[in-house]
Amino acid sequence: MSDTISNVCSTLGGLKQEFNTIAHNLANIETVGYKRTCNAFSRTLAAQGVGSQAEVGEGVNIESELDFTQGSIIETGQPLDFGLAGKGFFVVETPAGALYTRNGMFRLNQNGQIVDTSGRIVAGESGPISIPPSVGLSQISVSGDGSIAAGGAAVGKFRLVDFGKNEKDLRQAGSNCFEAPAEIKPEAATNVTVKQGFKESSNVQMMEELVDMMMVARLYEANMRFISAKGDASRSLIDLAMS
Repeated sequence: MSDTISNVCSTLGGLKQEFNTIAHNLANIETVGYKRTCNAFSRTLAAQGVGSQAEVGEGVNIESELDFTQGSIIETGQPLDFGLAGKGFFVVETPAGALYTRNGMFRLNQNGQIVDTSGRIVAGESGPISIPPSVGLSQISVSGDGSIAAGGAAVGKFRLVDFGKNEKDLRQAGSNCFEAPAEIKPEAATNVTVKQGFKESSNVQMMEELVDMMMVARLYEANMRFISAKGDASRSLIDLAMS
């Protein structure tokens, strides 16, 4: 009995974690370039009949992963907004090392360098990309390969990288950025197009997340009823023994 209850409690913990993951996805449905986190725990549980048939799994093994599918590309008309179509990331320089993002809503800092919304340098292939002070934003043009011209003169090129099959090993690093384990090195992105005046929307699909949330809630309630039923049975046995 104790092993059974322990497994159900482990299942409940997994369902709570998945509920929090879904809630986090929904909270970022409007976040530019956001990539949803998902795991298959609740679907696996439902397929096994856990809860609906008062069966108990053999413990919880939750493996969350990031879903890097493409979000919609939406036009903004802003010269420093860039959407990525295809596989790849912008590189953001930080004191702790490079981070990677799909959020291409950039601006210029006081030195005329292209930075992200947190003020961090956006990497170019040859270092920071600086726009001359005499050049207006409307005079900045970026080609599909990330090459940047200001007032008709080349000033740099975005460093665009890809992780291929190792993309699944990226970890969230806050501020809509990702970090890579030390042993994984990025390669130059070859299958991505930079679209100036556009942004990539979140890849969260509201209806899909709501369906998953309802499934999690149903499984949670079913497993709570299972624990309650076991508790009632135990109390009945105790009452019988004491009578």
